[in-house]
Amino acid sequence: MKIKPGKIINYILLVIWGLIVLFPFYWMILTSIKGYGAYNSEYVPKFFTANPTFENYVTAFTAVPLAKYFFNTLIFTVITTGLMMVVVILSAFAFARLSFKGKDLVFSLFLSLMMIPNELVIITNFVTITNLDLRNTFMGLVLPSVTSVFYIYLLKENFEQIPENLYKAAKVDGTSDFRYLTRVMLPISKPTIVTITILKVIECWNSYVWPRLITDDPNFFLVSNGIQEIRENGFGRENVPAMMAAVVVISVPLVVLFLVFRRKIMDGVARGGTKG
Repeated sequence: MKIKPGKIINYILLVIWGLIVLFPFYWMILTSIKGYGAYNSEYVPKFFTANPTFENYVTAFTAVPLAKYFFNTLIFTVITTGLMMVVVILSAFAFARLSFKGKDLVFSLFLSLMMIPNELVIITNFVTITNLDLRNTFMGLVLPSVTSVFYIYLLKENFEQIPENLYKAAKVDGTSDFRYLTRVMLPISKPTIVTITILKVIECWNSYVWPRLITDDPNFFLVSNGIQEIRENGFGRENVPAMMAAVVVISVPLVVLFLVFRRKIMDGVARGGTKG
């Protein structure tokens, strides 16, 4: 088959860009399997190692409570994502199918919240959580993250693609709104719901500013804050290979999650942003 020169150039550029994007991950993994002495003896960084070792991974779990950080993050991610999905699904259904006075105005106000800088929201949330005496608690970590205007908008657009005649026919048959939502709308909108769930999991796993602000007790640190704690007060500044090993361990779940569900993420975003 004859390949056009333009396609060859595109492929070459894509390969170059792919190498640029993947190089930091390669360097992170490479550093994590270098010995402490070998790493410090390199005056000029080497792009390979002749004697790989997994001792740094053992150090990452034994020198600091990395497993506890993992467990805290898992609890935070599961609870936050579960509560947010309930709020988002019910809100999107209300805006997409229910009729009530001032619906358009309320939805417009919801969308306007996306224009408020996150810094202002963080300040308000911090004052609220502090006044409720919820600092250094999982409740304080979870509450500010149980809703998202963007995800409500995304799912609402997806719900509106479902013909309204189905809803009217279901109401004629005496079907309740909740039954219609669970039996009809959720199965049809499954790609978008899966996408929102995955994106929220990634968001929770990478959460840094809010957990760092609301917790100063290591018992409630998440993996992102744990890495910062390792860098500041642990072995991070001295033992860089062990630090990179901890970063690899933390990054692997998200990389695997994205690789497994990347098609569903793209399909869900495309469905949510297309009407008709």
